[in-house]
Amino acid sequence: MNTHTSSIDAQAIKKYQAGLSADADKLYQLILDPDQQFIEVLLKNAALSDDHLVILLKRRDLTTELIDKIHQNRKQTLSHRLRLALTRNPATSGNLIRSILPYLRLFELVDLCQLPGASPDQKLAAERTIIQRLPTTPLGNKITLARRGSAGVVAELLKEGEPQLFNACLGNPRLHEGAVYRFLRSSAATAETISQVARHERWKMRPNLRQAILKHPRTPDIWYLLWLPQLQLHLLKQLRAASKAQPRKLSLIDNELEKRGM
Repeated sequence: MNTHTSSIDAQAIKKYQAGLSADADKLYQLILDPDQQFIEVLLKNAALSDDHLVILLKRRDLTTELIDKIHQNRKQTLSHRLRLALTRNPATSGNLIRSILPYLRLFELVDLCQLPGASPDQKLAAERTIIQRLPTTPLGNKITLARRGSAGVVAELLKEGEPQLFNACLGNPRLHEGAVYRFLRSSAATAETISQVARHERWKMRPNLRQAILKHPRTPDIWYLLWLPQLQLHLLKQLRAASKAQPRKLSLIDNELEKRGM
């Protein structure tokens, strides 16, 4: 038994020594080894470059501990490529992710939010970093974000109420109805943005959004004229009760009720 163990130890030592002295070309093969203790040995090889580490970090079987060691090994000279590779591995710890995200470019963060295999924590951290940058993000980049961004980012952009940006948000397939509804219930909604929702193919037939539009004090009269005839009587009465402080809207509702003999 002891002889067998000694034989295994000798083989491991020989393997590790070979790993320490391997040249750059050989390392491309060695970093595929499933033995993560051996990978830790390879981290000490002077020929190991960022090219090797980027390939290594594409592996999905790495442990969080090994990824931490990769980071520690390159901490003082951490390149942008390596930061990006670290954030894309699902085993990277939350603390490490949060320390790296501020160094990433805006649309690298967007890609991370949508990366297949990225953990929910990684996506949430990237989303929060994007949102923190919004106050200083140029309008052109915001419009691109509105089209490509995650649900949380788009919901945040929607609140700004800038018409061109708002329209891009409405077309994002990740946007939730709840975010549109909350906007329509807010003081940020204007006649223009309300009409954008009312005209939009995806949103214009949603009953909850129609109700929110009809109850908003800034809604243009045209939407009352188009939608009141389609409204069920009990909803029309509810709308009248909610519109008592808006004489013009009240008049339009009363006209519709009169047409129905009420």
